[in-house]
Amino acid sequence: MTEGSTPSELTNAAWETLLGAHESFQSGASPAYDEIFNEVSGRICESGSVGKTDIGALLFWKRLRADTRWVRDLMAVSDEEVRLVTTKAVVAVNDTSLDVRAAASRGRSALSALPGFARGDALASALLAAAAPERMAVYDRRAQKGLEKLGLSLSAARGRYGRYMGIIGNLKNIAKHRGHAWSARDVDLALYWLGGRE
Repeated sequence: MTEGSTPSELTNAAWETLLGAHESFQSGASPAYDEIFNEVSGRICESGSVGKTDIGALLFWKRLRADTRWVRDLMAVSDEEVRLVTTKAVVAVNDTSLDVRAAASRGRSALSALPGFARGDALASALLAAAAPERMAVYDRRAQKGLEKLGLSLSAARGRYGRYMGIIGNLKNIAKHRGHAWSARDVDLALYWLGGRE
């Protein structure tokens, strides 16, 4: 299937694979799995920005390494400056005048001004999903593998997160068409679970 394919192009077998992954995640994951994510999301909703403390919490939640140069560089930026940048991203992903794909692209672009956010979408997508949990989804290498297992293509070219959110929207529509009211988070968790299977 080509990048940006329409919902009707997902095969029945691929849908059953995704549905099975979603059900497996629901039955196999701890109810506490998203506690940090939800707590950070609540703080972002109240403040309208993301500070270094919340970035650190999401880094821990994503189980990413913190002993890297970009973390040292980010720590040298004032929290006030970080919040000025992240406010733009929070506003973008919550802008309902934009479709989800455009909002995702705009939010992701805003974050690129911060150390550690110029490349890669794992932590950036976690931040954006926490900022707009009803609209955005988390992207990581396991979600990428999940897409590939469904026969869906997503290149690493610039703008990947916006394209990913287009695919997430298509998968949400497929789920809805098949009687499942999935959020973007439901889709990304199913992809994550699927991508972790060997």
